[in-house]
Amino acid sequence: MHPHRAFCPCRQLEREEFIVEQLGKFNKDLGSPLGTVPADLTQTNADGKPVVPLTQEQKYLFDKNGWLLVPGVLTESEIEEMRDFCYRLKHDPETIPQHHRSTYGGPLEKLTDHPVIVAFGNEFLASSYLASDTCYGFRMEMSFLALRSTTDETPFKFHAHNGNGLWRMPGDCHQYSCLPGQAYSGLTRVVWELNPVEKSDGGTMFITGSHKAAYTAPEGAHTQDWEFWDTYSCPAGSVIIFTEALTHSGQPWLNPDTDRVAVFNAYNSVDKRWSLSKPPQALLDEMPPKRQTLFREAYVKGNVTGTKFDMAL
Repeated sequence: MHPHRAFCPCRQLEREEFIVEQLGKFNKDLGSPLGTVPADLTQTNADGKPVVPLTQEQKYLFDKNGWLLVPGVLTESEIEEMRDFCYRLKHDPETIPQHHRSTYGGPLEKLTDHPVIVAFGNEFLASSYLASDTCYGFRMEMSFLALRSTTDETPFKFHAHNGNGLWRMPGDCHQYSCLPGQAYSGLTRVVWELNPVEKSDGGTMFITGSHKAAYTAPEGAHTQDWEFWDTYSCPAGSVIIFTEALTHSGQPWLNPDTDRVAVFNAYNSVDKRWSLSKPPQALLDEMPPKRQTLFREAYVKGNVTGTKFDMAL
């Protein structure tokens, strides 16, 4: 510090407000800065497990690539219980109580607000004024099972879709927005792989970075063998998160020794709704109150519990 320049709290506040303004973290009134960062949002999930904020590397990679792999999230006992439930769901649903006969139910319910997912939602989806210690600042959109094998009667077909989300107008949810220090993922897909996956097996494919593409994809992007398609390998119990603004596709499963057992969940901001999917009311009624907030209606004003609605947060 210059020897003749005393520290001025007002100047420090001006600097902080300037930085916030440069990052565009405004509330709705006159460009006033928001006072909340993602780490301040919901800090435990409905089971009381702590939410660890994303690392700088994870945030950077997701924003750069449009997708993120977090390997080995689940324990062996969780994987076994969830995988068994998925097989029963497909082949023997009568052994499951009726209101649990979906990927919202049974042991899979705990995936809906797993701490890793809450951490991601806080960073890339949540509105600070719609979050509290008892209420998530984002919504869950849908859930389904992908149980695929090489003996499937009708193999899953390659079908490239979506992309260019940075340039979409609001309305269809397949939108990605970003500015220095902040990004919004729009409709976001979460894939829980309950069996190991090798790159040659047939996992989900991505054109990395295409969520920010400003040009129409070339003809080669419509073919599965185009060199710029990426995929992943991972141990059982891993999670892959990607923005639906990214060009992606499923593909046929090719490993004869291991089925693909994957739970596909989706999330959105509280003000938007892509689908009408939600758990049966009987299952919702059994959920902890905080988990129920994942399935509240899509609107903004006053749509929060546990705190006063205040858009200056």
